Amino acid sequence: MTPYKMLEVLGPEHEYSIVNDELKPLPIVDKILKGFRGRIVNSVELPNFTVGKELQLHVMEIKPNAPFASPEAFEETMCKAVTDIKEHIERKYDAHLLGMGMHPLLTLDEARIWPHRHRQIYEAYSKIFDLKRHGWLNIQSFQLNLPYSNEKDGVLQHNLLSNLCPFLAAIASASPIYEGKLGSHVDNRLHFYMENQQEIRSVSGDVVPEYVSSLAEYRKQIIDRYSFDLAKARANKCILNKDWVNSRGVIFRFDRKALEIRVMDEQECVKSDVALSCFIRAVLRGFVKNGETKFLPHETIVKNLKSVIKYGLKANVNHPAGRTARKVCHHLLKVAFEHADAEEKKYLPLVARRIEAGSLSEIVRQRVQKKAQKTCFREAVVSVYLDLMKNLNDNRPYL
Repeated sequence: MTPYKMLEVLGPEHEYSIVNDELKPLPIVDKILKGFRGRIVNSVELPNFTVGKELQLHVMEIKPNAPFASPEAFEETMCKAVTDIKEHIERKYDAHLLGMGMHPLLTLDEARIWPHRHRQIYEAYSKIFDLKRHGWLNIQSFQLNLPYSNEKDGVLQHNLLSNLCPFLAAIASASPIYEGKLGSHVDNRLHFYMENQQEIRSVSGDVVPEYVSSLAEYRKQIIDRYSFDLAKARANKCILNKDWVNSRGVIFRFDRKALEIRVMDEQECVKSDVALSCFIRAVLRGFVKNGETKFLPHETIVKNLKSVIKYGLKANVNHPAGRTARKVCHHLLKVAFEHADAEEKKYLPLVARRIEAGSLSEIVRQRVQKKAQKTCFREAVVSVYLDLMKNLNDNRPYL
């Protein structure tokens, strides 16, 4: 049998809100892209990174033009990208970038959908799904692409990541507030995301991806199934038989021969995104070297994820490494430290702090509540999130 061989590069995709000085969301991504090219386009490739649109007109994607082998190169390049875009939009539009998993003040009535080229994709979705939901219009995820060398490797990596989904969410939760109020879940982005395609459940499944034994099974059991259900609902052909329509927390991207992880909230700064990436890569390396093949039942992982979405690192879970999400994450961190390379080890202490002190959601919730004792709640939210905006600008973790 061919041994598993990880292709150790990291392909990040970051999503940021465009806001003004008072955190008001600004639906101007089309104007920003037009400013670069002289006409409205979906994306603009700059020397080292690409900026592009999302479904929401106030959210911009920033991603590198090529994946990174080095976490330090990842941090340096994407920090420069954030700085360049920040300076550009501040100068031309008096606007700023804001990370985190959800915009804290956005109301659904003020959110606007991308109305230009490729709008037929969103129009196709809108005929099937109710897009006027936070799970569509108010989500910002940090997506990480991990390549695979062959089918066997890809399938193993997919199944290992399925087991990791709840605990990646526990560490990466960064969506405590929406519509100016505390959400009832630690990870409100994933709470809404799990329900955003309830009209056709096969598109997102249980968010935790089902185990597969081959790419043929993946296509048949997942892509063919939701394509059939969408066709039955008379969906436009533009969203049928596409791998990117799959809305699970981990999906195969066949066009780039990679697995795309979607279960994590966007963090407050690039350094935190890099830390999560190093943690994932080191844990997977450890699982592979240790011959990890014991997978929890799918329904158990789904229950674990739902518990984490509600309670975060304090969640009760069913896992051999512990009965709470925090306990399991400590175990995973130990695996990561044992198998991390020298560069990765520089970033893992940040993950350790998140596990011990709480995710961004938990920390921000506490800080807002404390400030709200001295002022109104909305002012407390604005104050904390302006700090978070500065953390993005300075590439400084919010500790």
